[in-house]
Amino acid sequence: MQPYLDLLQHVLDHGHDKPDRTGTGTRSVFGRQLRFDLADGLPLVSTRKIHTRTLIVELLWFIAGGRNNNELRDQNVTIWDEWADPETGDLGPIYGHQWRRWPINPADPDAGHVDQLANVIASLRDNPHSRRHIVSAWNVAQLDDMALPPCHTMFQFYVTPPQAESERSEGSGPDDAKPRLSCQLYQRSGDLFLGVPYNIAGYSLLTMMIAHVLDYAPGEFVHTLGDAHLYHNHFEQARTQLRRHERPKPTVHLNREVTSLFDFTPDDITIRGYDPHPPIKA
Repeated sequence: MQPYLDLLQHVLDHGHDKPDRTGTGTRSVFGRQLRFDLADGLPLVSTRKIHTRTLIVELLWFIAGGRNNNELRDQNVTIWDEWADPETGDLGPIYGHQWRRWPINPADPDAGHVDQLANVIASLRDNPHSRRHIVSAWNVAQLDDMALPPCHTMFQFYVTPPQAESERSEGSGPDDAKPRLSCQLYQRSGDLFLGVPYNIAGYSLLTMMIAHVLDYAPGEFVHTLGDAHLYHNHFEQARTQLRRHERPKPTVHLNREVTSLFDFTPDDITIRGYDPHPPIKA
């Protein structure tokens, strides 16, 4: 996670102080990129504790096309409470809805929809070297209907061919004989202390899960950030985190019997070896 920690330090030292919609104020930089090799484990911050069950439940909710906060609250996940309709729990056509039910005509509910995520998985299987493996949440026609416009706006997959047998070393593992699946996320706005650690781990886990159902090996997660910022009331928390030493990355273990991305449950995903420092309140 050193690239993430380096970015925290860079923003503290060189960022620009700017106003923001919350009135809190941020210190930000524009246009940064982080890279993580998923073969080394799950890039999950260990300089403070991340709630892994929340991470998994929210990701599965996105994958299922969820848009109602009550589905999260039923599983004791409350991170979307601030934006949900207090009576119905509705959040509008946010991330998962766009991933799974992008409307062909927003004005006509009967016009049908596009299941971007299912289509991408089929394309990765049938035409792995296409340059069109893209899922977008930035539906311009529906931004005003969303409780919060998407911060992580689109992601793209890339397949690396497997190593030829003649190129493999004696210590090569079974994954060296498989294609490698990488993912790049574009995030227009990144709350570096609270949100970005979840974004890094969530999209890395999504990439691992898709690689699993395709019998590919996990490759890289590439995180491209537009406005990367720290809120002014997170400076001391970030400095506390930067004084701590990173610990080894945890590993992800997925139920081998699951063969469809849409069949995963929380019980099918296990994160092992996560030994973080204590939480930091913010």
